[in-house]
Amino acid sequence: MITINLNGADVQVEEGWTVLDACKFYGIPVPTLCYNDGLTPYGACRLCIVEVGPSENFRIVSSCTYPASEGLMVRTHTKRIIETRKMLIEMLVSLCPQSKTIQDLASKYEVTRVRFKPKYEDCVLCGLCVRMCAEQMDAKAIGFVNRGADRKITTPFDIKSEVCRTCGGCIYICPACQLRCQGPEPPGVLCNSCLNISYPCVDVHNNVMCYMDPCGACLLKEADEKRKESK
Repeated sequence: MITINLNGADVQVEEGWTVLDACKFYGIPVPTLCYNDGLTPYGACRLCIVEVGPSENFRIVSSCTYPASEGLMVRTHTKRIIETRKMLIEMLVSLCPQSKTIQDLASKYEVTRVRFKPKYEDCVLCGLCVRMCAEQMDAKAIGFVNRGADRKITTPFDIKSEVCRTCGGCIYICPACQLRCQGPEPPGVLCNSCLNISYPCVDVHNNVMCYMDPCGACLLKEADEKRKESK
């Protein structure tokens, strides 16, 4: 066992764990998109970012690929992390606004605007389908080709794969294939129908936000306001 400092508390974790493993074990919610428990961590979406390092020089890393080490300091809900996560979700929404998975993330993390031109792509390059095909289906029928703006997922030489068993595993795990509730032609870029109540913690404490889900302080505040209205 090794000891790390997680949001100000010294906790013990298993050797070989990633920072995301530690967060999940101790019940600290960290958003993910390209991560799946049954697949190799990839670190493509960057939604699982946290701050790590000595207290005088924290840096941002992807928690799903960053190994936990003795004495490591981790902060998961600082103002910088929350703002960066929101920006990443905003970019994902603009890339694939028809995805229910991404829309749900936008509502959960209170993304209420999209400042980028929507592209309506059918792939966010999370690599889930590639890893599913290779690691769970043992087929390796699809993979990444090209680089940069031309990067895409396809079969070798763009022809029908002889090893594909048409199992549907790639479609099952793909976030872009999960259409949002309004169907293929939604009324706007953002849905926000499942938007959570606003968390006040960051404005109050600046460096730390409550990571309870739902937030205990917010629920008490909401209950108090309802009680005052009923009188």
